[in-house]
Amino acid sequence: MELADGYHEQLQRDSQSLCSDQRMDTELVVFPCPLCTSDGYHEQLQRDSQSLCSDQRMDTELVDKLVLQLNRIYPQILSDKEAQRFRNLRVPTTVRLAELLVHLQGKGEEACHEFYRGLHIHAEDIYFSLPTRVRRRGPLFFLSCFSLAVGLAMLYYCGEVKAMKGPGSLLQYSALRLSRGASDVLISYADDGARKI
Repeated sequence: MELADGYHEQLQRDSQSLCSDQRMDTELVVFPCPLCTSDGYHEQLQRDSQSLCSDQRMDTELVDKLVLQLNRIYPQILSDKEAQRFRNLRVPTTVRLAELLVHLQGKGEEACHEFYRGLHIHAEDIYFSLPTRVRRRGPLFFLSCFSLAVGLAMLYYCGEVKAMKGPGSLLQYSALRLSRGASDVLISYADDGARKI
């Protein structure tokens, strides 16, 4: 456990300088904590820390709201004394935020999850702009949803039109531009339709 404790102490020392360094890219690569083996909220918060600290929308009011929520609803995550420390207005907001993030990472998976929940409640736009959230809902996600919707519409339309001869060729041709899953559905439907005709 000495290695893990040393890692967390080093992370606490380095987090303030990392968050204030404007040269750092938002896609900061952070090696996983030896205490955490899964790709959970703890690791996501490590990856999102740089983005959170450099985001101008993370102002004093928002940081105070997050601290108060964690303190009032989850006092086991953030005690009254800790909340006062993170709400100290004499300390710059970026420093308080960096210290809060390190503190939550030290508390574990549940504390990181509750931070994300609070951020989602109080600042949805910031929550969805985080690097770990943007990757989950990238352009391929929307493209695959659109192709699925087109495929289902084609299935519905071709199922309704009985007078149309040979819809199989139309469906097979339509499947060329769709994602693999949607095109498989269309082609199998076309093959079934061709057997019935």
